[in-house]
Amino acid sequence: MSPWETVVVALAGVAAGGINAVVGSGTLVTFPALLASGLTPLSATITNSLGLVPGNLAGAVGYRRELRGLGPLVLRLLPASVLGALTGAYLLLHLPAAAFGAVVPVLVALAVVLVATQPLIAGRLARRHGEGPPAGSSAGSARAEVPTGAGEPLPDALTRWRLAGLLLGALATGTYGGYFAASQGVLQIGVFGLLLRLPLQRLNAIKNVLTLAVNAVAAAAYVVTAAQRIDWTAAGLVAAGSFAGAWAGARFGRRLPAVVLRAAVVVLGVVSLLVLVR
Repeated sequence: MSPWETVVVALAGVAAGGINAVVGSGTLVTFPALLASGLTPLSATITNSLGLVPGNLAGAVGYRRELRGLGPLVLRLLPASVLGALTGAYLLLHLPAAAFGAVVPVLVALAVVLVATQPLIAGRLARRHGEGPPAGSSAGSARAEVPTGAGEPLPDALTRWRLAGLLLGALATGTYGGYFAASQGVLQIGVFGLLLRLPLQRLNAIKNVLTLAVNAVAAAAYVVTAAQRIDWTAAGLVAAGSFAGAWAGARFGRRLPAVVLRAAVVVLGVVSLLVLVR
């Protein structure tokens, strides 16, 4: 890896860590950077999953106050997310490489669409829950460190169908994240927001914990079964950058202009699409 590529991958890790902590879809920053450094799509995916784990941890810790009262729910969802991560990692390592090469552009395109339309989804969820402008949307300022309702516990009783929907959502998004992590968090917020009456920052806190579990489990599976496909230098650069970016994102990222952040992610996603289909 050249000095220039080293700098680009490290900075991509910083950006991805911050984006993942606040919105999700940071893979659309690191994935193109890893491809540009010469990695194959499969190696870039595996290396990226490993490198983003420290950033996922920093983001989850940074949003710990928004998790008050949500511990029992998160513990219920974790096994489904872990099972999904293992399923996705298995599919990644056992499906033919040609299948991965064909599927990844579709997943990247889906992720770009999700990031671009996230304000519309967030706005509908906020109106459905009777909130003001959602944090992370272009209309939201999110100046307060702890959002309204951060200390409110989740209702003790979830209906069976709603709990089943949450578990299926955790399994499906975990499988997607274990296979290809881009916009896993956007999917989680969308699914859980439809089933839970919680402020969006609280949903984001749940997303951060489940994303940490998915990426950590998938990364462990890759280390055990596909260590030869990991670029350890690139993984270390992404890890250091993502930790720093997520720590800053959890503290200050909500003050960033959401329109600028989202536009940058969409542009980078389009760039990665062009690289993949050329």
